[in-house]
Amino acid sequence: QVQLVESGGGLVQAGGSLRLSCAASGKIFSINAMGWYRQAPGKQRELVAHITSDGSTNYADSVKGRFTISRDNAKNTVYLQMNSLKPEDTAVYLCYGRVRWVEGTILRESDYWGQGTQVTVSS
Repeated sequence: QVQLVESGGGLVQAGGSLRLSCAASGKIFSINAMGWYRQAPGKQRELVAHITSDGSTNYADSVKGRFTISRDNAKNTVYLQMNSLKPEDTAVYLCYGRVRWVEGTILRESDYWGQGTQVTVSS
C-alpha cells in the first residue's frame, strides 16, 4: 500500500557528489520522520541522516559537514545531498519513512523502507 522508491545512486570518484532521492507513494495520510541508512558489505546497517516532519535533522558523525538531508512534504520525498564523497561512503543506501495512514476511523503508523540504491566511490 505504501512504496518508497530511491534513485540517484551510482559510481563517482572520491571528492565527487551525488544526490539521492526517495519518493513515497500510496495510501499516505502524513509522514513523520524520514531518513537514510546505509549498509556496506560485512558491516552493520548504520544511520546516515534523519529528518523530522518539522525539519529537524541529525547526522552520523562520519558524514557531518559533507551530507545534507532535506525533504519536500508536498511530494512525500526525502533527499540526501552527498558532497566530498570518500571510498568509505561506498554502500547500499536505504531510505525509510514513518508513514501514517487512516484505516476506517483509526490513524495508524508504520515504518516503510525502500529497496536501496548502490553508491560506489572510487579512489
